[in-house]
Amino acid sequence: MNIYITAIIKSKPEFTTEVKAFLLNLLEQSRKEKAAILYQLHQSIEDENTFFFYENWENQEGLNEHNKQPYFVEFQKVIQEKVQELSIVKAKLLK
Repeated sequence: MNIYITAIIKSKPEFTTEVKAFLLNLLEQSRKEKAAILYQLHQSIEDENTFFFYENWENQEGLNEHNKQPYFVEFQKVIQEKVQELSIVKAKLLK
């Protein structure tokens, strides 16, 4: 079963440029993963501090492997210091 993820990341204003660069690297690395069907990064046009990931993974195992990758582990450290809000929704396709 495919797994769909929407992650909303709001950086602290003083770290927006740094967080954006980090997220772009995370995007590049994650797209190389075998189980990544779709991995997109968006930036809000209303609030430059807000970013959205939209992801589609082949299955839960592929997502689990993604979460173990060094660049994702580093992301988890970065968000503790430089991100003021993080919301993640994991979903399945209904139709």
